[in-house]
Amino acid sequence: MGKVCVIGSINMDLTIETDRIPAKGETVLGNRFNEYPGGKGANQAVAASRLGAEVDFIGAVGKDLFGKKLKKHLQSEGVQTNGIIETDTIETGVANIILSQQDNRIIVAPGANNAVTPTVVEQFEEIIKNADIVLLQLEIPMKSVERAVDIAWKHQVPVILNPAPYQKLSKSMIEKITYLTPNELEAAEMQTEIGIGDLMSKLIITKGSEGITFSSDRETKKVKGLSVDVKDTTGAGDTFNGALSMQLADDKSLEEAVYFANAAAALSVTERGAQGGMPTKQAVIDFIEKEVK
Repeated sequence: MGKVCVIGSINMDLTIETDRIPAKGETVLGNRFNEYPGGKGANQAVAASRLGAEVDFIGAVGKDLFGKKLKKHLQSEGVQTNGIIETDTIETGVANIILSQQDNRIIVAPGANNAVTPTVVEQFEEIIKNADIVLLQLEIPMKSVERAVDIAWKHQVPVILNPAPYQKLSKSMIEKITYLTPNELEAAEMQTEIGIGDLMSKLIITKGSEGITFSSDRETKKVKGLSVDVKDTTGAGDTFNGALSMQLADDKSLEEAVYFANAAAALSVTERGAQGGMPTKQAVIDFIEKEVK
């Protein structure tokens, strides 16, 4: 399998399920509370690793209980953690997630993720250089994302950027990115600020149950959504990105990679927790074969 370098966030997800989202100033009773390993970067790394990729991670945690648990968890998932620094000046990142009616709302406190500075990224240039593909998100400082893209560009390593949570992207950085993977809301913001027409060859837009839209050979193509028993949508987008990076690192065509990643994302929502339903490669293959039949 190919080598994937993920540069991004590591969080502890504090998740509560409720029958409905509270209104402003209102308190409602929840049904269940859990702690799950999370952070877009860590989620995508775990997804790629479970699917068989060789994954290196560049990121940061605090020297606290959450940091120790999350780093150990990544190691147990087969992710190489030599690129993860530990800081004693700031706590590990956390995400507060409300689950209600098969949907979610998320508030992230970045914490140690802000310690992933451009200098830290430069410290691990060799990891980036030796990767087959680099996968990034926007839960670390933008200057660090830009530095990572520059280093990958220097070494001719393809880059996937999942622009979430959305922030305005510079034209110079976009030119060096191979693929952008926004959801529909993020794509709408990009259209307002940048213009979708200028990005079509790079865009892979995830649309939840409606599937995926992307461009190949100057033609817009669609992959339909797959019907599954939905329990938690939290990690679907991260699973898609991890699976996409794994497939492209393994020299699959864009169409093959998108089709496979769409199936992996569908499977991921059948279990609770951002990483709970992330499938193995064989599980995705079996699912695809079942769908074809």
